[in-house]
Amino acid sequence: MLRSGNPALKDSTFLDLTSGTVVTRDGQAMTLNGTVNKTGLLLLLAVITAAYAWNSIEITEAGISGNYPLFLFGGLIGGLVFAIATIFKQTWAPVTAPLYALFEGLFLGAVSAVYDARFDGIVLQAVMLTMGTLFALLFAYRSGIIRATENFKLGVVAATGGVALIYLATIVLGMFGINIPYIHESGLIGIGFSLVVVVIAALNLVLDFDFIETGVERGAPKHMEWYAAFGLMVTLVWLYLEFLRLLSKLQSR
Repeated sequence: MLRSGNPALKDSTFLDLTSGTVVTRDGQAMTLNGTVNKTGLLLLLAVITAAYAWNSIEITEAGISGNYPLFLFGGLIGGLVFAIATIFKQTWAPVTAPLYALFEGLFLGAVSAVYDARFDGIVLQAVMLTMGTLFALLFAYRSGIIRATENFKLGVVAATGGVALIYLATIVLGMFGINIPYIHESGLIGIGFSLVVVVIAALNLVLDFDFIETGVERGAPKHMEWYAAFGLMVTLVWLYLEFLRLLSKLQSR
């Protein structure tokens, strides 16, 4: 059974909804190299728009000027719209996945600029940690050190759901002026919480690797390369943001 904590990569993704079997169109099947290439392209698109947003924002002691709100909220909403479109219509992935990457890059550029203005060098550290984690877990997965067993998958999915509920509760309670104590602060509990979330986000990469490998083995349709690359990027974005939060808490002490 395919399973991933990533909402973009779920059990039925590679299956034809009517027969429950994999469908390959026009003899074009998903390949590992194709998925890797498309993942790299999505990351490149995100980096380009992130750099543009970052350079367009001016941060001084007086505040933030430029198009910060536009990049932040426009990128967030645009990325969410195209992410949902990709999840519910996988055949659109060759178009919607690159658009998601472009909008997500604007959001990440705005967020990163603010973090880096407050904590010099934090963005580079977060990027290096994210990429290092990606390659370390890929090596561990390919060498068999980590295996995506069914119990492993269930545990990661459950933990991911728990984190999602906590973040959802934070947003809802925040609307009423109520803050969940400790976990979002720079104390030991807050740092410990961020460490746990980073580990959970990182373990989702293992599930994504397993999911992609299974899709390749089953001969999924060619457009699923874009969809799988999109799913992996969702996890990388989450992991990067969590590293930013963790590093900011550490540097705030």
